[in-house]
Amino acid sequence: MTNIISVLTYKSVETILAVGGTQSWALDRNRAARCRYVVICRNAKTREPEGPEPHGTAFLVGKIRDVVPSSETEGRWLIQISEYALIDAPDQWEGRNPVAYWPEDEYEGIDFEALVFRPLETSPLKLTIAEAKAGLAHGLNVDESAIEIVIRG
Repeated sequence: MTNIISVLTYKSVETILAVGGTQSWALDRNRAARCRYVVICRNAKTREPEGPEPHGTAFLVGKIRDVVPSSETEGRWLIQISEYALIDAPDQWEGRNPVAYWPEDEYEGIDFEALVFRPLETSPLKLTIAEAKAGLAHGLNVDESAIEIVIRG
């Protein structure tokens, strides 16, 4: 069973924790939401990397809470995490696609059961309308177009 998604990003630990996960991914939302862990690896070969890790180094593992619309890029996804572990695992990336899926028993270089996870400290819940609709649609197992949100002021 595939239960790990790994991503290649230029963003820092601080940025990831501030938004509650890693975002702006083009991926299959249902497949990603079934994963248990997200392994976040450094992309040091594009833009200006926000972290010091060498290219391909896994620096954070998160327990996936949900996959919701990105607050940064329309049509993309945010992999939300509930807990995280900071790690330093070099050479955890290969290939050109910035998203990959793995069965846990085939993922080499990280002992997931040995990681010490910390709860993600989040600020009071702030959702966009799109995030709220996506979350409700997912929880109620209906299409997002069936969700209407009315705000009275």
